[in-house]
Amino acid sequence: MLRICRKLDIKSTIKYSNNGCTRQAKNPQYIAMNILNREFTAKAPNEKWLTDVTEFHYYIGTEKHKIYLSAILDLYDRRIVSYVIRDSNNNALVFDTFDAAVEANPDAHPLFHSDRGFQYTNRVFHAKLKTAGMTQSMSRVAKCIDNGPMEGFWGIIKREWYYGKRFTSRDSVVKMIEDYMEYYNNKRLQRNLGVLTPMEKHEIYLQAA
Repeated sequence: MLRICRKLDIKSTIKYSNNGCTRQAKNPQYIAMNILNREFTAKAPNEKWLTDVTEFHYYIGTEKHKIYLSAILDLYDRRIVSYVIRDSNNNALVFDTFDAAVEANPDAHPLFHSDRGFQYTNRVFHAKLKTAGMTQSMSRVAKCIDNGPMEGFWGIIKREWYYGKRFTSRDSVVKMIEDYMEYYNNKRLQRNLGVLTPMEKHEIYLQAA
């Protein structure tokens, strides 16, 4: 089999190690308990949301640049509720992702889980959650599995559409992310959803409600 793959120039996608993990912000203003406690199932949409930030690289010549993707994932249907792509990993990146999710789901009051990154431990962000009627939950330090499905989503997008490719412009990597989000929510079937896409799972619940 290996000989045939080499002859046909077929290569497997490598599962790179995830160097990102839950870290404590240097000066956290607010820390929440791990209320989610690895209960990664939900009975309805907008019951539990997970969030995180990851980075992607692109090259201009030999110079490497970074962009950051912030996203919110719903644990019921595994859909991406909202996402924002920016050049800087700052408070605005996370705050705008949250605002977009609330605008799209004004009646949602989920348990909101994240790691202990500086944006999520910010007092202003905690106030935004309270105003939206949400309960905040945070992973423990150095416990990636506490936010496992979110970390898993980063692995999925990077293995399927990012690793093994060299993006040579900001626009190309941004388009890849945007196209993948559309594909993931609306076209990518998931066995754990009953061989449905996230949006199919979501719509079936709404029709039955």
